[in-house]
Amino acid sequence: MSGAWGVAAAIIGSILGALALLGSGLFAARATKAAARTTAEAQRATAQAAAEPAQRQADLTAFKEIRDEMKAKIERQDQRIDKLGGLVLAYSWTVDKLIHRMRDRGISPDPGDIHERVREHMRTGT
Repeated sequence: MSGAWGVAAAIIGSILGALALLGSGLFAARATKAAARTTAEAQRATAQAAAEPAQRQADLTAFKEIRDEMKAKIERQDQRIDKLGGLVLAYSWTVDKLIHRMRDRGISPDPGDIHERVREHMRTGT
């Protein structure tokens, strides 16, 4: 009987060994999945951290382009305002000369010919 028990013990031992091997394989597979997930998350975080300075540089470049465009636009508007201010002064000078010439000849301008804003300016200087 001891021979039969020896064979049975060997078979049971083999089965237990196979189950232990299967269990350790499943444990290793779960650990490998967890490690792969952790590695993927770390790689994503690393890629994001590496991309951040590049994104900041791109944002800075875009900001500088917008700033330069705005500066150029403001400069063009300043030049336009200066030209229009000069044109208004030239018209004012011309109208003043014409009014003096009319007065020298005894012709006074009709009050209705003078715009209300011009009259206000003549009264207040602003």
